[in-house]
Amino acid sequence: MVSVTVHFLEPGVKVNGDYYRNTVLLNMLLLDIRFVFGEYYVFQQDGAPAHRARDTVTMLQRETPEFIPPKMWPPNSPDLNPVDYSMIHDVS
Repeated sequence: MVSVTVHFLEPGVKVNGDYYRNTVLLNMLLLDIRFVFGEYYVFQQDGAPAHRARDTVTMLQRETPEFIPPKMWPPNSPDLNPVDYSMIHDVS
């Protein structure tokens, strides 16, 4: 069984592009994702300013194997939120 870590950000911290890249992604989320899924995973975000920041997109293109670029992100729609659904692939 894989243990998942819950990360809490400092209360009141402003999550700008630099904080998001260096603290949230590089020191928290990407480490956990690699631990759970190994080196193959697809990474997609929403349109939050810190997610769309040029330096964030560049870093994720370099650091993640299958980064979906902002132009391919769905619009902000609860119907398209990738966290709200899962797909089961039956190989039988």
